[in-house]
Amino acid sequence: MWQILKKEMNSFLSSLIGYLVMVIFLTAMGLFVWVFPQTSVLAYGFADLYALFSLAPYVFLFLIPAITMRAFAEERRAGTMELLLTRPLSDWEIILGKYLACLGLAVVALLPTLLYYYSVYQLGLPKGNIDTAAVMGSYIGLFCLAAVFTAIGIFASSITENQIVAFIIAVFVSFILYEGFTSLSQINVWSQAAYTISQLGIDFHYNALSRGLIDSRNLLYFLSLIVVMLYATRTVLRSRKW
Repeated sequence: MWQILKKEMNSFLSSLIGYLVMVIFLTAMGLFVWVFPQTSVLAYGFADLYALFSLAPYVFLFLIPAITMRAFAEERRAGTMELLLTRPLSDWEIILGKYLACLGLAVVALLPTLLYYYSVYQLGLPKGNIDTAAVMGSYIGLFCLAAVFTAIGIFASSITENQIVAFIIAVFVSFILYEGFTSLSQINVWSQAAYTISQLGIDFHYNALSRGLIDSRNLLYFLSLIVVMLYATRTVLRSRKW
């Protein structure tokens, strides 16, 4: 697994992909948090990072599939998939190596935003007038969100050799899981079932973590999605050996 992880990370860092992802994410978040008057902390007048944590999931919706789309699709297109599968590595080692490399790049892009927290902490009146528990919960939520989107992207990349198709599938599935169930629950036909339907969506559990309440049920939800997607990826890889 570590061989695959190292290979993938070197591949990201030796090309423009890794740096482009970080620049796009940080530029977009910086503009929303500090520049655009509709979302700027300076214009809003409150010491919080609502703009970051409300908009970052939508940036991740497109950014993470762009990272993962080449994971297996490029191997299949280049004809190296069979060679990879015949190496003395288990399916899980290959999958987890690629998964952790893609997730690692997303986390590296997210880490510099801690400077936003420090800045808002210092700018607060009085200094430190910010809900630190909610911020930490939101960062945990963003990490879980990135982990789920990465698992979805890895699965999408495993079922096609076309990177663009893998990107579109990953964006579509991620969007449905993030927004679909919440939007579906708001249709006035479900009555008491609406709350249960909303709980099936990622948005419900992400917002719960963003309030600073780290509930094991929310963490279990994210972990379950990751396991399901990675297991589906393994099933696809095993089918190529039959």
